[in-house]
Amino acid sequence: MPLTDEQVAQAAFYRPAQDSPEIRYLQARRAALGGYLPARHPGAERLPVPGLDKTAAFALHADGKAMSSTMALVRYLGALLKDPVLGPRIVPIVADEARTFGMANLFRQVGIYAPFGQLYQPEDAASMLSYREVKDGQILEEGITEAGALSSWTAAATSYSTHGTAMLPFYIYYSMFGFQRVGDLIWAAADQRARGFLIGATSGRTTLGGEGLQHQDGTSHLAASTIPNCRAYDPAFAGELAVIVDHGMRRMVSEQADEFYYVTVTNESVENPSLPAEAHEGVVRGMYLLRRGGTFDHRVQLFGSGAIMGEVLKAARQLEREHGIAADVWSVTSYIELAREGGGARTPMAPRRHCGNR
Repeated sequence: MPLTDEQVAQAAFYRPAQDSPEIRYLQARRAALGGYLPARHPGAERLPVPGLDKTAAFALHADGKAMSSTMALVRYLGALLKDPVLGPRIVPIVADEARTFGMANLFRQVGIYAPFGQLYQPEDAASMLSYREVKDGQILEEGITEAGALSSWTAAATSYSTHGTAMLPFYIYYSMFGFQRVGDLIWAAADQRARGFLIGATSGRTTLGGEGLQHQDGTSHLAASTIPNCRAYDPAFAGELAVIVDHGMRRMVSEQADEFYYVTVTNESVENPSLPAEAHEGVVRGMYLLRRGGTFDHRVQLFGSGAIMGEVLKAARQLEREHGIAADVWSVTSYIELAREGGGARTPMAPRRHCGNR
């Protein structure tokens, strides 16, 4: 560098000429990184979403089949991954609980991403559903780090803007370990207009109650309600879950809406009713009539969602059988969506009108 001894002693600044190799190199590197100022480039292509009848018919026409909503999600996700257009853009992410959530079958289907491939022999190598790490794997299994997994989710959820490539991440975790632990990172992702799904598994205070705090989540939806572009749902049945995920995908990758979805799922295997087409709008808007009570002189309205829905249905049957009181049961898929509509903060999806079936 052309500095005098005096300039060196004074630690003087030096700026090469504008056309020098150093400045030209720095300018080229900065241009490759997107320029000198932060900028959004929301020019990603709109992706088509396969129809529900093709990917989630098992959930819409369950006809009493027993399954948990977690099982339904993983089955639906497996079908979506097979779609030739949307499938390669889906990014399943887990911190450490893939087997807990029944995702082992996805190891064989799309593999766990590892830049150097499989470098060890897993203990379950003889199993059909053993851990399979491959260089082109699609599942991101981060280990026990909610912050790391959420950061990976954010990178994929903002890829439509930062890289012009629309991705659709699904981060699946214990619902207790989301907003309560990494809520600041979720807020940061929301500020970056992230698009993707946060799946809070083993949600509610009625599932596996004796195994510890991770199964005692009763507040994550309250935390989710504080983020304006977070659409939060607590479905009770597989059909509701499928309609919500389908709606969210269409909003984010087809309509390119700057919002993301928090959906809680449960581990309890329950009998799932079929979901008629006329109930789909109510599911998305937050509430629909699940069961109309019998003909009695007195009638009550019962609300339920998520893990508590089974007890609500038991209460309805008991009221009619033992007390002669008709009980209509409403499935509330999102109190947050109802509250926002009631407060005037309507989403642009539909005009304001009564939610549910008449």
